[in-house]
Amino acid sequence: MARVLVDVPDRARHLALVYYAFDLLEVDGASLLRASLDERRRRLKALIRGSHLLLSDVLPGSPERIEDEIRKLRLEGVVAKRRDSVYVPGDRSAAWVKVKFSPRQEFVVGGYKPNASNFDSILVGYFEKRRLNFAGRVRAGFTPHLRAEVMRRIANHPASRCPFANLPNSTGKSHWGEGITAEDMKTMRWVKPTVVVEVGFVEWTAEGLLRHSTFVGIREDKRPSTVGRSA
Repeated sequence: MARVLVDVPDRARHLALVYYAFDLLEVDGASLLRASLDERRRRLKALIRGSHLLLSDVLPGSPERIEDEIRKLRLEGVVAKRRDSVYVPGDRSAAWVKVKFSPRQEFVVGGYKPNASNFDSILVGYFEKRRLNFAGRVRAGFTPHLRAEVMRRIANHPASRCPFANLPNSTGKSHWGEGITAEDMKTMRWVKPTVVVEVGFVEWTAEGLLRHSTFVGIREDKRPSTVGRSA
C-alpha cells in the first residue's frame, strides 16, 4: 500500500475532475517521511506510471521565467520546495514556500468607508465608456504612512454624490462579502475620481468584484480617465 498526496485543482474545467499526485509518504508500510523530496518524487513517478493519476511535475527554467509563465496562465502561484527537504507532517516547513503571483492593475478611488482616524477601506473602480464602475473595497496592504498619504490625497477632493455608476450593487452581502447595499451607501464618503492606485487581487468574481484585494501603491503616472479593466 502506498500513501500518495494528491492536488485537487480549485476549479474543475469542463466538468472533469483531475488528480495530480505531488508527494509520496509511504510504500508497503515503509515510511518515506525522512527521504529527500527528490527520492520521494522518483518513487512516486515509478508508482503512478500507467495509472490515471497525473504527476505534478517540476517547473523548468529560471525563477524569472517561471514567474512570467505563471502570470501568463493567470494562475495564483507556485510552491517552491528544496529538493533535499524531508516531509514535515502537520507543520509549516521553511523548505516549502508558497509564492503568489496575483494579478494587479490600476484603479481609481471613488470613495471610502471612514473609521475613527481616516478610513477602514477605500472603494475603487475603473472606467468603461466614461462610466466609473465599482470594482471592490480595498482594506489590506496599507502601512500607517501609506494610509495617511492616501487619505490626504482623497480628502482634498470630496464629492457630494456617489461617482460609481453601478452602486448600490446588492440587496445583501455578495458571496465574497463585498456587495454594497443602499443602507451601506449611507455610511460611505464619496470623492472625485482623481487618485489612481495599484491593487493586487486573486481574481475577479462572477459578480465582477475583486477577490482578496490588496493595496500596492499610488500611481502618479496614470490619468484616471485612462484606467479601464485590464482582465
